[in-house]
Amino acid sequence: MTTYELTDTIDLSPRLRLLRFPVGQAYLWRDGTGPGAELTLIDAGAAGAGQPVARAVRDWGHAPGDVRRIVLTHFHEDHAGGAGEFARLSGAEVYAHRLDAPYVRGEAAGPEPVLEEWERPIHAQALAQLPPRPVRPELPPSVREVVDGDVLDFAGGARVVGAPGHTDGSIGIELVRHGVLFTGDAVAASPVDGQVMLGVFNRHSAQAVASFQRLAALDCDVACFGHGDPVVGGAAAALRAAAASYGSA
Repeated sequence: MTTYELTDTIDLSPRLRLLRFPVGQAYLWRDGTGPGAELTLIDAGAAGAGQPVARAVRDWGHAPGDVRRIVLTHFHEDHAGGAGEFARLSGAEVYAHRLDAPYVRGEAAGPEPVLEEWERPIHAQALAQLPPRPVRPELPPSVREVVDGDVLDFAGGARVVGAPGHTDGSIGIELVRHGVLFTGDAVAASPVDGQVMLGVFNRHSAQAVASFQRLAALDCDVACFGHGDPVVGGAAAALRAAAASYGSA
């Protein structure tokens, strides 16, 4: 399998590490310290990302087996393609929304986004940077399905926030006790000027705007996007200002 290497790793806090790929990014969250620490991976990169993620875990002072769960914000290749390989390397359980889980399991091909004309060349450029999808991709041995409102057992209770529009089963993850929000591709930061913006390549544009506004209403200090630099400090205000520019969904 082709290896899909990281382009950068950035520690956003002692608990939070950003893993950046040629297209998109993933995050590691750490609960506890030392040998007893437990890690969670939010998104997993594309096919071939498993070994690079494992190296990033080791570089952070942990073994891949310390990663107990992989939470996927949606099924797209740049976020879920590496989940099967890293699940094998770590033994971690994979989580996805019930509407996206069949695509993560490989039971069907996921629906394509409905692209605006201006998005088409950007989408083609992003696809060209991804490794070729294997004929027989490595799939997770199982996928635990979640829905809006579920609370996952890390970070003192991580709340699943339904954020459909990019895909039908897109989710955000809110770490309420820590003021951290993972938005997946529902929200992004512009590669041009870093401004917070609605994520691109959506399946349902009005639904995507509504989900952006729902996420922006949450109280968070740090916002971690699937694409673009995170907002570290004052994230809620930045998200609300950006969401307001899209008007009513």
